[in-house]
Amino acid sequence: MTTSEASQPSAGTPLLDLQALVVAVRRRRRLWCSLALLGLLVGVAVAVLLPPPPTAVTKVLVTHQEDQPNDTGTLIRTDVELLRTTRIAEKALRSLDSPQTPEDFLQDYRATGVTNNLLRIEVTGDSDVEAVARAKALADAFVADHVRRMRQTAKAESKALLDQRDRMRDELAEVNKEIGGRSSAQRDPKASARTESLFARRAELNSRIAEFDQRAAEARTGTPRIIAGTQIVDVPRAVQHSLPGAAATNAVIGLLLGLVLGLAVAAVGAVVADRPVLRREIAANLGASVIAELPGAALRPGRLWRLRRTRAARTRLTATLARTVRGSAEPLSLLELGCPRGTSVIALDVAGELTPELPVVIIDGLPGTQLAHRRRRSGAPDVVSGDRADAGPPQERRLGVGSVAPGTAWADLRHLGTRTVLVVRAGHGSAAWLHTVARHLADQRIPVIGVVLIDPDPGDRSDGALWDGPTIALRRGRSERSAGHNGAGRRQPERLPMWAAGAPDNDQEAR
Repeated sequence: MTTSEASQPSAGTPLLDLQALVVAVRRRRRLWCSLALLGLLVGVAVAVLLPPPPTAVTKVLVTHQEDQPNDTGTLIRTDVELLRTTRIAEKALRSLDSPQTPEDFLQDYRATGVTNNLLRIEVTGDSDVEAVARAKALADAFVADHVRRMRQTAKAESKALLDQRDRMRDELAEVNKEIGGRSSAQRDPKASARTESLFARRAELNSRIAEFDQRAAEARTGTPRIIAGTQIVDVPRAVQHSLPGAAATNAVIGLLLGLVLGLAVAAVGAVVADRPVLRREIAANLGASVIAELPGAALRPGRLWRLRRTRAARTRLTATLARTVRGSAEPLSLLELGCPRGTSVIALDVAGELTPELPVVIIDGLPGTQLAHRRRRSGAPDVVSGDRADAGPPQERRLGVGSVAPGTAWADLRHLGTRTVLVVRAGHGSAAWLHTVARHLADQRIPVIGVVLIDPDPGDRSDGALWDGPTIALRRGRSERSAGHNGAGRRQPERLPMWAAGAPDNDQEAR
């Protein structure tokens, strides 16, 4: 792939890299695990410190005159809302001789429609005895109110039917009177037709009067059925609360809520921070291949339980860097980003590997004095400060240790070494800062041999090698180092970092 091809953005690049997002969220497992644990503890604390008040429950069977098999629950929902009125609350408080206001009492109970005809009432109180008494008074008040309303409805319906029957009877009396006033001796055909219509009207009125009598009787008969059907089917009883059960339930709920919140915060933070964690992202942003990686635990002292492969990876890295220093007269520097302690350990390991063969001096360009403290503990070669970098004899091999963290004095990096290996902690620097590091190293004409990745994600399977050119992060037109020759002197194309892709050369613009 040529440089011009590399400078063109890929059309298949996703807007959000799910793999990088999953890795970034997994690396922040301390955050969401801590929030999940906090939610669990808060749930247990709520169950212990805020126990539910004493509660009593009862069930009432409610019979409606308009009950239908296909009822969708409208009638029972109406009963629930009626129970939540101040009229019912006031009647219950009056039976209890309680000075509490109905408005306040409404906050102490709730009703739920279990089925179309079954009502569940829950009431709280200062004690179990008080809660049971309040539940019974409330249920009795509701049943009495429901029976009263049903009686009034049946009475009003029966009265309306009887009134209509009486009007029919009055009209029947008039019809009978008119029929009796006609002489049976009249033979007029018109008079006979009128008489026949009166007889038909009298028969109709008799039929309707009998119908209204029957309907009035049915209305009166249905009321006892409704009254007998509406009753308390489950006597009020106190609800027993289990503290371990409540604590376990609240703990599970708090754990799930904390876990979800932690994952959301970690995901949003990973997207907003834009900190590369995959090998391929770090290599592409710095324009240099990942030549080695070490877990963070491999660089900490006193890890007796360290795995054998971790020790082997540290040994291989030390041998690789030692060969690099041994095979070239140019000084090498280790520049850290997010891992000054680990870089100090690596520098001391490399110096200890080279000390039996040739004189080595470590140039300390790190902020603070941690490299000197580690040197005194481990007995490593001499460590000098950056201002004494050029004071040593020429036969000494110099190994510089510096930092490219924010606030770095970029002009002093070349005094640490004309070549460098970047020691980067995964997920520490943002993509913009990695671009800045590559740009400044290119301006200082310091080739980047490779990147040592500290604390990589164990599940990262991406490739950190750049296959389309040398792993030197120099801008176009600025490289003075040969990229190597392939075949008959043909030069391989240079690999550009992401910040330089498609960027015009400043010298060419000036020309």
